[in-house]
Amino acid sequence: MTRLSRHGRPRMVLAWTLWPLLYGGGLVGTGLALASAHPLLWFNAVYVSVAVAIGLFERLMPHEEAWLQPDGETVDNLAHTLLTKGLAQLGAAIISSVAMVTAAVAQPAIRIPGSPWPDQWPLAVQVILGLVLAEVGLYAAHRLAHERLALWRFHALHHSVRRLWVLNTGRFHLVDSSLKIALSQTPLYLLGAPLPVFLWISAVTAFTGLLTHCNIDLRTGLLDRVVSTPALHRWHHSKVLEEGNRNYGENLMLWDQLLGTYHNPARRPPVDIGIRGRIASGFLRQLAQPFTAAGVRAILGAAPRQPRTGDAAARSSG
Repeated sequence: MTRLSRHGRPRMVLAWTLWPLLYGGGLVGTGLALASAHPLLWFNAVYVSVAVAIGLFERLMPHEEAWLQPDGETVDNLAHTLLTKGLAQLGAAIISSVAMVTAAVAQPAIRIPGSPWPDQWPLAVQVILGLVLAEVGLYAAHRLAHERLALWRFHALHHSVRRLWVLNTGRFHLVDSSLKIALSQTPLYLLGAPLPVFLWISAVTAFTGLLTHCNIDLRTGLLDRVVSTPALHRWHHSKVLEEGNRNYGENLMLWDQLLGTYHNPARRPPVDIGIRGRIASGFLRQLAQPFTAAGVRAILGAAPRQPRTGDAAARSSG
């Protein structure tokens, strides 16, 4: 496929417009899907369509040419997306749906007693509130996964990638995904958030994830201060601890900004990414590796270099 010239006007226009177009297209498609008779089917169609579009633009205008080279992990990446992260999300959706339907049947005409959720607010405002609250758990789970060896052994699978592109967006261990879901969604359950809020948060997270991992030459400007963008997430995958142990936000950068882990220097993020240790080859071996002593030793590799800032860090990065 012919590349767009790096200094040509078409590429520059696309660099500034693609992120909002792809992100906005995904959310508009989500709205149409949720309003249809088969929301799950149509949402998956929208998700795949956005992923395919990202894949095409990765070839037309890549951020890093080196990341276009095969790494032998495509099958494993797809398996993790569908069979680990996908199953964790499906399980959470089923649990929440059953719980909310049961509550509605038991008390069809009233709210759950004592529920403080502001369900009289417009849905869009409720979703924004839900995103902010869910981000507390997402940020905490992500940061703990970097600072605690017991959790890093699972999260290392995600950081073991040597290139960022759309197909390793969902490369997560089941334990890692489950922890994020539990810490981010449980507070919303306890507050009485309705099912549409959960569905929209899941959709926002899905499209944010696709775009943060994309290997497209994009310009996101002031958006970098507010939401998780490809520019910020590339720093998060740096081998250098002072750079990689930053930008934990899944969707929003609010807590990174408030807690001092925001990182966006005025230079190009590193192309050489990954971890010091070794991840097993093969989907099933990768799932099993964190549960064995030999597997954990391989994941950790040499003793991690402590960051100069002095904060606790578990990442075994080079």
